[in-house]
Amino acid sequence: MQPNATKTATVNGVELVYDTWGRGEPLLLLHGMGGCAADWRYAGRESLARDYELYAVDARGHGRSTGRMTTHRQHAADVLALLDQVGIQRCRAIGLSMGGNTLLHVASQSPARIDSMVIVSATPYFPEQARAIMRQLTPESHSEAEWKEMRARHVHGDEQIRAIFQAQHELRNSHDDLCFTPAELARVTARTLIVYGDRDPLYPVGLGVELYRSLPRAQLWVVPNGGHGPVYLDAAEPFARAALAFLSE
Repeated sequence: MQPNATKTATVNGVELVYDTWGRGEPLLLLHGMGGCAADWRYAGRESLARDYELYAVDARGHGRSTGRMTTHRQHAADVLALLDQVGIQRCRAIGLSMGGNTLLHVASQSPARIDSMVIVSATPYFPEQARAIMRQLTPESHSEAEWKEMRARHVHGDEQIRAIFQAQHELRNSHDDLCFTPAELARVTARTLIVYGDRDPLYPVGLGVELYRSLPRAQLWVVPNGGHGPVYLDAAEPFARAALAFLSE
């Protein structure tokens, strides 16, 4: 399956590259940290494209986009600028990990822009168990196999990949980027499906329950034996069916 188009938008000083797929109302797809827009081919992209026009975006510093990963707030500002540029006033969205965290910022800052959303392995804040993992993830800690995998995803060379690895490591000390209070989350008007794996090594499932209790129009799907981002490969079709059913309600 080929994209309808691959386009570049200049927003907030960086070039964001995005692919469009399918036909219908717009559905924004935001990948996880270290990933890229192409990852959605393993998470039900073809099924989603039967019902929607997908906008699969490479976040700043990832994939084909330029710049460097800074904060989830900055990613949210990029998303809002991109929506403005392409003329989308309101849309549905799916975000995974970093992408889900970004959607929490978008939906709480500009509630009218997101009609409904699916957030997979997102978190209101970084727990200590995630910070312990981040402390270990230096650029030097990654194997040659991991570097090879990243080179297949990110086109701007090893400097770009090293910046992503370093940004992952620096999240260990990040406290003011993801620090959502129940009052902030209560501003979200979008219907929200929260997807959590009950074996997520970064974010314990209790954080999904916190989101469920704080978001006014939320549903929670806990994936048995699911890890971080439990929607890929064999789980892709069940995820796509659940996401489409939720988004079409």
